Amino acid sequence: MWRHWAIAAPWIIVLFCVLGAVSPAQAAERAPVRMVVAATHDAHNAPVHIGELWKRTELFFGTSKPDGTVVTADELNQFVDNEITPRFPDGLTALTGYGQGRNSAGVIIQEQSVVLILLYPLSDRDASKRIEEIRMAYKAAFQQESVLRVDGYARVSF
Repeated sequence: MWRHWAIAAPWIIVLFCVLGAVSPAQAAERAPVRMVVAATHDAHNAPVHIGELWKRTELFFGTSKPDGTVVTADELNQFVDNEITPRFPDGLTALTGYGQGRNSAGVIIQEQSVVLILLYPLSDRDASKRIEEIRMAYKAAFQQESVLRVDGYARVSF
């Protein structure tokens, strides 16, 4: 019986390929690809989507001014109160840390930096414009060459 099966098996495979009108390789190429990114919460690795999908923008503010002084905590707080909070009154997070970057003259500047994190709904169509206004205001107020902007997405739950 095994001998008959060994002879018939290649013909059965050819028959399936002919009837399907595609090779196995072509079928694999045509198969839809679906990518799933999800958190897991149990031992069975069942996908879970917690929260809503929102936009996340991080702004990196340098604190060294061209005259050698630095942006003080009071100046930064006033900037947040006058420029950022009116544009994003629902909330923000500011973190301080060390940063460095090369300026337009090629000099590496090492300084304390402030990272502002903004989370906002995807439906907020004017957010990008308001963020650009914040960047321009900071550069003008503190003589900065640039304010780095990083955009992405985050799942949020309150």
